[in-house]
Amino acid sequence: MTARRIKCWHQRTFDIDPACTAFLAIDMQRDFLTGDDGQPNEMARIIPNFAKLTAVMRDWGCEIIHTRESYAADLSDVTAHKASQNYVGRPGRDGKYLIRGEHGCDFVDELKPLPREPVIDQPGFGKLHGSGLQDLLQNSGITHLVLAGVTTQCCVHSTLREAVDAGYWCLTVADCCSSPQQNWHDMALEIIASESHLFGSICDLNDLLKAHS
Repeated sequence: MTARRIKCWHQRTFDIDPACTAFLAIDMQRDFLTGDDGQPNEMARIIPNFAKLTAVMRDWGCEIIHTRESYAADLSDVTAHKASQNYVGRPGRDGKYLIRGEHGCDFVDELKPLPREPVIDQPGFGKLHGSGLQDLLQNSGITHLVLAGVTTQCCVHSTLREAVDAGYWCLTVADCCSSPQQNWHDMALEIIASESHLFGSICDLNDLLKAHS
């Protein structure tokens, strides 16, 4: 497929060439997207959009990489600071929170990776540092990244900042990201666009769908 030019927010554009573009599907896990009752929470509203975005990226032939915030069962990779916050490993209806191998730590059923798509498990918010993801991107000749997932203000934004510092061109798909509070989501997007889009471009799913049609 030839490169597609995406019309983005604020009169910007972003070129997607499948030969050098990867989609980072960030942390679409049950622990983040379901409530204590086992039902989808407010953030799960993006799942239909996210599924459409993933389908477009697959159809274009882009590399698809799925990430999970996840920790060892013995908590050996939990920092003292995170341990003090008492969220990693807490008991829940889907197992211990964010612990690898637990049902809740895995991806929601609607967004399971295909067998050929890599999964990056990372005990942290940013997905590039120490995870092997950067080596994977470099070995694949990736220069451009499309980012979406949860949560906008934490893992998405942390990964975006790492990627920009590492030299990648980045596009965040706004309505395929979500946060527990709408104002956190909105502020994170505002920060991306600050200082003449210091952290890359932003678009909506429809902007990609128009380029796909």
